[in-house]
Amino acid sequence: MSPSLVLVAFFLFAISFLLAERGRRRAISNKIALLPALPGLPLIGNIHELGSLPHQSLRELSKKHGSLMLLHIGSIPTLVVSSAELAQEFMRTHDMVFASRPSSKVSKLLSYNNIDIAFSPYGDCWRQLRRISVNNLLGQKMVQSFSIVRSEEVAQLLERVEDQASRDNGVVCITEMLNSVVSNILCRVVLGASMSDERTSLVCELVKRNSTFFSVVFFEDHFPKLRWLDVLLGSEAKLRTHFNTWDSLLEEFIENHLNKCKDGGDSNGTNTDFIDILLQLQRDSNTDFVLTRNHIKAILMDMFAAGTDTSFITLDWSMAELIRNPEVMKKAQDEVREIANGDEMIAEERLGQLKYLNAVIKEVLRLHPPVPLLLPRVSTEACQMQGYNIPKETRVFINAWAIGRDGAYWDSPDEFKPERFLDSTIDYRGKDFHLIPFGAGRRICPGMPFAVAVVELTLANLLLRFNWTLPSGISKEVMKMEDSPGLGSLRKQKLELVPTLVNFK
Repeated sequence: MSPSLVLVAFFLFAISFLLAERGRRRAISNKIALLPALPGLPLIGNIHELGSLPHQSLRELSKKHGSLMLLHIGSIPTLVVSSAELAQEFMRTHDMVFASRPSSKVSKLLSYNNIDIAFSPYGDCWRQLRRISVNNLLGQKMVQSFSIVRSEEVAQLLERVEDQASRDNGVVCITEMLNSVVSNILCRVVLGASMSDERTSLVCELVKRNSTFFSVVFFEDHFPKLRWLDVLLGSEAKLRTHFNTWDSLLEEFIENHLNKCKDGGDSNGTNTDFIDILLQLQRDSNTDFVLTRNHIKAILMDMFAAGTDTSFITLDWSMAELIRNPEVMKKAQDEVREIANGDEMIAEERLGQLKYLNAVIKEVLRLHPPVPLLLPRVSTEACQMQGYNIPKETRVFINAWAIGRDGAYWDSPDEFKPERFLDSTIDYRGKDFHLIPFGAGRRICPGMPFAVAVVELTLANLLLRFNWTLPSGISKEVMKMEDSPGLGSLRKQKLELVPTLVNFK
């Protein structure tokens, strides 16, 4: 069927319940009359105002309409929060009310009916899955135990950069290399071994597609009776094909571990990787909570998707900002090389001494939070906030990207100035609400310690071992610093740089 016929069909269907929809919208408006609402179009509400980069579009709207806005995304009332004070209200004062997640077509399919950590509704299932993941992979103690894996993979990265720089006119695609090293680190701690280059590339591509699918508008999410349009336009089929590829890959990983146990591999719970631990917990379960096969796949999906994206996006933006700010690059390199004291690789135990590098990472997270619109929340009961009545089942987006660039908290908010964090106690761990790249409250990202450890070690050693310049004929003024559409804020343009090996002798 041609797109024009689809459009006609859509509007014919829309007209059939437009009056009912207006009545329902009027009832909602009466309940939340005090909220500052944006005018929208019939039926679609404010969808047309989101654009391909909603965090940026919503920031511009908040400048006109305030830091708390009510939009209608189709038929769904949605609050957008763009100030630190209001973020604190939602994620601390009323955290329990807004600790749950709304369901969407993408989240429901990719998280096996919302039984993962990221999208699971707040409750016992979520608490159990989070506890399992933190205790066995993401917690500070476990992160420290993986230090040898990070060191080995970063050392291999440095070798690959040096090797690649000796060919191809000295130019390396640092974006692809960073994506690869983050994936390799995660695979080793989750799977117990590195993957082939082919499998690593597949995981990187699937993670990227995950983010892209979350930016696709599915009719069923906003107009449940219009699911047939998702089917007709092929968007549902593409999503299911993507999910089936993921599912087959995750099944392959699990079956490989089960076969290892059958063949006499380690099954006593020692020296095992994360999948082994999950399978052991499934076998030994003697509680009311039963860890199913789908639970395991949902957790693994989270680890591969969120675990790679957060670190990779931060590293890629870090190198891009540093190459655009050579004076910052030099300060960071001078500090790293002084602390390294002649060693060709800086060890993790010295990273705490890198005050300026830590400031650089904070500034990158301020300007480029990995998930600029934090994962949505939904109210599980009605509440009052700052004089407003907020009904049950209202969705909330907290614009971490806009808060990080709010002139009320930051001097020269759109400039890259790591010095702002020197001699400052501001941190990104969920207590300072004007810097919340990982969220805050009960739903703060549990993978934060894992991501930060990877970013610090990788970035420090790239700055230690090499000097970095742009390829001949390219200046920092022409670099495009644009986000790609999607859930994550991946830089749109791949970063190619020329590394020059530093002689430590």
